[in-house]
Amino acid sequence: MSELTRRSLLAGASAFQIIKPELVRGAGQERIKVGIVGCGGRGTQAVINLMQADANVELVAMADIFEDKLEASLANLRNPQFVERNVAGSAAALKQDVPELVKSVIGRIKVDPEHHFVGFDAYKKIIASDVDLVMLVTPPGYRPEHFEAVINAGKHCWATKPIATDPVGVRRFMASVKVAQEKKLCVNGGTSMVSEQNARETKDKIKAGEIGNIVALQATNYYPQPVIHVPGRDAKWGDMEWQHREWYSFVWLCGDVLVEQAVHGITFCTWMMDGHPERVVSEGGAAWRPREEMYGNIYDHHDSNFVFANGVHMYSFCRQTPKGVGAHISVGGELFFGAKRRSTGADMGSATVSANGFVQEHQRMMRAIRGVDPYLNEGMIIAEGTMTCIMAREAAYSGEEITWDMIMNSKQDLQPRQFDYKLKMDPPPLPVPGKYKFI
Repeated sequence: MSELTRRSLLAGASAFQIIKPELVRGAGQERIKVGIVGCGGRGTQAVINLMQADANVELVAMADIFEDKLEASLANLRNPQFVERNVAGSAAALKQDVPELVKSVIGRIKVDPEHHFVGFDAYKKIIASDVDLVMLVTPPGYRPEHFEAVINAGKHCWATKPIATDPVGVRRFMASVKVAQEKKLCVNGGTSMVSEQNARETKDKIKAGEIGNIVALQATNYYPQPVIHVPGRDAKWGDMEWQHREWYSFVWLCGDVLVEQAVHGITFCTWMMDGHPERVVSEGGAAWRPREEMYGNIYDHHDSNFVFANGVHMYSFCRQTPKGVGAHISVGGELFFGAKRRSTGADMGSATVSANGFVQEHQRMMRAIRGVDPYLNEGMIIAEGTMTCIMAREAAYSGEEITWDMIMNSKQDLQPRQFDYKLKMDPPPLPVPGKYKFI
């Protein structure tokens, strides 16, 4: 077991007082300046979630490797109809007036032309600008490097899940989580269920014995379409640009469906269990994804059987199907089976009306940054959830049982050593158990 565990980080959390880097604790409603790295759909939504959660943040800088992505995101953030669609669902729970909120969000988008940063080094320019909080929403292959740079620069960080695509990257992220704790920098992001009020209250009741001892867990995520970002390859794109445009199809960038998609439910389960599983057996494959360039080298389904140290099993099922197939399947979500009865993990909370989890996670983080609530650093929760998913992916690819010690000592590093839009890149073939080797 690595010394960098969630329990060692959280044990002393209550002893910390969080500060905004330039300000003393209790700075109240001081305006907090935000920069974002990664301006796709999820990043754009996250900015709106943050602004709905806290009325005194403003976006002042944006970065992406593609200028068209950055400009499209900025246009959406300044579009009243787009903003309204993204705030309406939580406005009633937060007692917010939608027209006023839309006006407020758009008024706090203060990204001047000098703070549009484009390129593989754009994240460095965001960090060097006058921001207090950096949001990391690129494909997860980049998360460890970017997160390390943000924390070393003394900025708070919202880093969406997953936080890496290989074990070397997860360990790099974990090391930076420790540095963030030492610097009292807040860390959160992406695994929104952990931040939901009803889930947190339900966890307290489960820990108090409401359902009896947990004897099994299940996490199910069925998605009725593949994640395809572009309709096809433009002839002018080099290999690296192509793989970034269609990043969800390549393991080094997305981590596979199990890591990018199922991480939500798996992290929720490991958080509920206060720890990671010890080992896993998994299977998967590409049942329908054609062996064509568009579909890269990821699987379209995974089934995993994890075992915790106390012998409890967690079963994970995830898949993507051709668009529309299975759209009406009602099976999904998380289940915690206790000796007395079962729970969804969020069915014993007190909130009858609440903002969605993507807003609640920003509320929690901003309250911690402002000193209203205790110090918040949930980086290790996200890191252990990501590593659990990678452990299962490697078990499926190799056909072997993979243990936590094996994955924590794995030398797998999927990241390229150079970056250029025209760089020649031949993706590895689809993994085949018996041929694929775990390292």
